[in-house]
Amino acid sequence: MKRVLLILGACVTVAQAHDIITTPITFDREIIRILYDRCNSCHHPDGKAFSLMTYSDARPWAVAIKEEVLARRMPPWGAVKGFGQFRNDESLADPEIEMLVLWVEGGAPKGDDIYLPPVPAFPAVSKSPTPSRGITVRGEMSLDHPITASGIAPREMPPGAAMQILARLPDGTVENLLWLRNTLSEWNRAFYFRQPIMLPKGTLIAVRSEAPAVILTGEPHTESKRSKKDR
Repeated sequence: MKRVLLILGACVTVAQAHDIITTPITFDREIIRILYDRCNSCHHPDGKAFSLMTYSDARPWAVAIKEEVLARRMPPWGAVKGFGQFRNDESLADPEIEMLVLWVEGGAPKGDDIYLPPVPAFPAVSKSPTPSRGITVRGEMSLDHPITASGIAPREMPPGAAMQILARLPDGTVENLLWLRNTLSEWNRAFYFRQPIMLPKGTLIAVRSEAPAVILTGEPHTESKRSKKDR
């Protein structure tokens, strides 16, 4: 009888040591959709990184996933949130980060396979091409003609470097263009503005950076020409 009690006690201990589920968020219903949308273009069996395509793939990495998304190291995007807006932004939204964290802290439950979405097809990964043409800025530069800026591209940023780029318009207003911190090699890319930014003649572009230069992409705009024509 004593031996039976010991065995039962050991079974209870093992059960208690198992993750306690405290969240309704599950891998099969919510988490896999975030991974498909944001992560699995690289994290699949034939991708650039280890697979996160299934629960058995992802569960051993749960704590690491939480740490990486909280530090915003993954997905590798780089631009600080709220400092410029970009149409090619690949980073996680705050609600997505919160859901991943709650899932991990709640025991990382699997859920039911009936909720699994169809498996997407992932094309070859390609990053935004870095433009070779545009206005090259080092330090500070005043625009001698107005432009419509479509994006900005750091050049040859060393790992761990920081960069902050501002545009001070002639009327004194400031346009935050880009801010990178603790640079990774993946961040040597183009960042395309969600909406083109009109920068008039006399705008001061200030680059506070350890990078050699940045390229401000865009075209001269014809606002002044139109006004002359209208006259």
